[in-house]
Amino acid sequence: MSGASPRLSPALNVVVAAVRKAGRRLLRDFGEVEQLQVQSKAPGDFVSEADLRAEKTLREDLGRARPGFAFLLEEAGEQGDKDWEWRWVVDPLDGTTNFLHGIPHWCISVGVEKRLSAERTEMVAGVVYNPVADELFWAEKGMGAFLNDRRIRVSGRRDLHQALFATGIPFAATGHKGEFVQTLARLMPAVSGIRRFGSAALDLAWTAAGRYDGYWELGVNKWDIGAGVVLVKEAGGYVTDPQGGDTHLATGNLVAANTQLHGRLREAVQAGIEAVAARAPARG
Repeated sequence: MSGASPRLSPALNVVVAAVRKAGRRLLRDFGEVEQLQVQSKAPGDFVSEADLRAEKTLREDLGRARPGFAFLLEEAGEQGDKDWEWRWVVDPLDGTTNFLHGIPHWCISVGVEKRLSAERTEMVAGVVYNPVADELFWAEKGMGAFLNDRRIRVSGRRDLHQALFATGIPFAATGHKGEFVQTLARLMPAVSGIRRFGSAALDLAWTAAGRYDGYWELGVNKWDIGAGVVLVKEAGGYVTDPQGGDTHLATGNLVAANTQLHGRLREAVQAGIEAVAARAPARG
């Protein structure tokens, strides 16, 4: 896709220009990954000069184009008016560990969040851009989901034993390891395969494009999944928390899949959660 699509709204045209600019710089850094100065944030979680430069580019370009929008940024946190009506939700480099190891599976994710009330917000648009493959996934509420200029839909697969699911393995410093193991034990004998490629945003984008039949993960951040949630919904899929509710953006616990398999994937994830809870010592 060269340039911006005429179907994009003005807001998403701004995002596309910004992510392409940041992507060009990340590609240059990716070609010299061994030169990057890496600083450890936590076991299995790294921040590099590339992250920070990309985030600065996105913050400046998006802020200049929409000065009234607030920000939720992976590295810099919340910025702007606390009573914002619109907010950019930005992950400048999702898949940092892949990036730092020279693995070409990483992306930029930018979502547009709208405040509906004091308690409720909604993701209404999103862009996930993979610069290595020059794949731009984008969606706006009510307008469908696209890969570059091609409309995408979730898969039509119905049989669980033919399904290919994606997930994220919990880091050492995070929780949910027991739930992950329990869910995996339930799914592995029943499905065609499970993949862990290391980028939640791309997992959701690939689910929207029908490459995966579903994706689940517990405890992910809003900037990892905000744009991807819009992609899956606009591609005809379901996104909920493991209980079937709509707390996934707040809790980071989510299940995304096509309409035929979402229920069975969600049930397996919830069963894994309940198995761990049942073994927990009672509090007196």
